[in-house]
Amino acid sequence: MDEIEVVSAGPTRQGELLASGALTSRGLTEATLAAIAAMSPSINAVVEVFAQDAMEAAADADRRRAAGESGPMLGIPIAVKDDLDIAGHVTTRGSHGMTRPVTQDADLIAALRAAGMPIVAKTALPELAIFGFTESERLGVTRNPHHIAHTSGGSSGGSGAIVAAGAVGIATASDGAGSIRIPAACCGLAGFKPTHGTMPSSGGWHDLSTQGSLATRLIDSALFLDTFGSFATSLVDAAGTDPAPLRIGVSVSAAAATKALPLDPRVRSALEDAAEVFGAAGHTVVEVGIPYKLPSKAFTVRYLAGIRDVADEVDDPSRLEKRTKAIVRLGRPFGTRAVEWAKRQGLAFGDGLHDALEVDVLLTPVMSGPAVPVGNWNGKGGLATVLSMNAFYPYTAQWNHTGMPAVSMPAGATDDGLPLAVQLIARRGDDARLMSLAGQLERANAR
Repeated sequence: MDEIEVVSAGPTRQGELLASGALTSRGLTEATLAAIAAMSPSINAVVEVFAQDAMEAAADADRRRAAGESGPMLGIPIAVKDDLDIAGHVTTRGSHGMTRPVTQDADLIAALRAAGMPIVAKTALPELAIFGFTESERLGVTRNPHHIAHTSGGSSGGSGAIVAAGAVGIATASDGAGSIRIPAACCGLAGFKPTHGTMPSSGGWHDLSTQGSLATRLIDSALFLDTFGSFATSLVDAAGTDPAPLRIGVSVSAAAATKALPLDPRVRSALEDAAEVFGAAGHTVVEVGIPYKLPSKAFTVRYLAGIRDVADEVDDPSRLEKRTKAIVRLGRPFGTRAVEWAKRQGLAFGDGLHDALEVDVLLTPVMSGPAVPVGNWNGKGGLATVLSMNAFYPYTAQWNHTGMPAVSMPAGATDDGLPLAVQLIARRGDDARLMSLAGQLERANAR
């Protein structure tokens, strides 16, 4: 493998090469830093590069391995989304309002260090992780490496872009309303949002948000989750094993506050193709309608109150973007009682949903179409942006509200090279079976 192939190979393959002695962490990290430098000007996915620290961590990983230590992530470089605190650095959250260096690593960052992963860079996000596109006054526009005139999604758009560009094998991502799955869908990656409460440094936006990762291959996401999360069953084993026959409910029901945009025929075709793959594999595939009633719509309370709370922690609120300030105002009316009510509604919506629909897993779109052009939401105010995003992304946020695991999987591409994707959603705690089904789809599509 040449340097570019090694950098983009992902943690599973990189770990095999490191364990065999065919590769050193220093060599891999140096090549990763070079790839980031080469790709950064065209996609603007990186906030800060930690070249010296990363090379020192790589040298330490090589020493640990030489001393007989092993570990699934030992010596493998990673980029981290700029919503995770790294001691001595500003966690910008995509905002001019963040100015002060933090004094302590986030729990997930501490875990990455303990596992021996060189942290090579921080990746871009929209201000306060609010938006499903990665564009901000502080960081500018992050672009889709498949088609630079289009968005890489958000809010983990920097992580999605840098991984899809082949400049790093894996990057952290967080998901409070679709922010792992939307960049995965935009950039042609595997984006697995685990059951809430399973990953460190999670729980933002009143428990809507969870940490995860973005990677080219599902097995690498499984390896990351197994290494740093708490799961009853190995997700790596599940990713490589076909599940027993399941009942899969295909749904194009949309949870839009006003009216969802029409589903792009190319997305509908990708959904139908996935359903056909599952049917051929022995699963029972049925069409279902998801009842998005009041309990599901209470998501909005948690989302807006969560944004308000994060804004209240900003070092200099006066420097927030005008659009962000307008969205923050929308969250002001929601107090503790409203938030706790909304949390209960989310659980109520999720409890028994699969049973009521008589399915094991749901199969839905991720977005109404492929990635939109950059600047699609330019000039819109706060409320108009939220409603417009919700019309284009009406398939993801409700599964944060329920805390259920959900995964975006690549499902082909448009004629001009923009990725297409489908989403799978399982019951809370059913991460292994969801990973197994997603792995089956990935293998079928690779043939």
